[in-house]
Amino acid sequence: MQKKDIKILLVDDEPDIIEIVKFNLEQVGYQIFSASDGLEAIEMAKKEFPHLIILDVMMPNLNGIDTCERLRQDERFQNTIIMFLTARGEDYSLVAAYDVGADDYVTKPIKPKILVSKVKGLLRRYKEDSKLKSALSFSNLLIDRERYKIFVAGEECSLPRKEFELLYLLASDPGKVFNRAEIMEKVWGTSVVVGDRTIDVHIRKLREKLGESFFKTIKGVGYTFISPEK
Repeated sequence: MQKKDIKILLVDDEPDIIEIVKFNLEQVGYQIFSASDGLEAIEMAKKEFPHLIILDVMMPNLNGIDTCERLRQDERFQNTIIMFLTARGEDYSLVAAYDVGADDYVTKPIKPKILVSKVKGLLRRYKEDSKLKSALSFSNLLIDRERYKIFVAGEECSLPRKEFELLYLLASDPGKVFNRAEIMEKVWGTSVVVGDRTIDVHIRKLREKLGESFFKTIKGVGYTFISPEK
């Protein structure tokens, strides 16, 4: 996929930010579409099907968090990369953003070089992820990566995006011990700063939903996935 074929939807109610970000991304070679609020963004996404969406958190009519949540509920946007623009100090917004399926964020005031670098990194991961198996199947567990759904003993179980990606990573190589640095890089990316306990919290949530038997803690190292018997 060439850069000229990559579509990016930029959503912000401040025209100056739209202009600056659009200019810098177009200079790199991406196709840029824009919207001024969440409702307009959803309609534009349905029309253009962008590879990446950059969402401001605070917007009129429909804020970025709710916009992201609505997009993730649509199967057509399960794999779409979503990056947030957020003001410094809005930690509560970052937590909410990740809970509804965000992939990354950039703080305001925006530094164009950093934003372009993050966009390139996210699109690289998107390209690498597209080469992965679309589904992982075990005796009583099916992980459908294409639709971002899992089924336990035939019953569908809903997972937030980061929990799903963590599960998929561990299950992609049963028995392998994934250390914290590798998990953080592959699930959250090297440019994302999150708390030290983030991985532990996500593992705890996965255990609550799927059961203790799938995961083993390797003290001082990381985690491994225990494959159910065929």
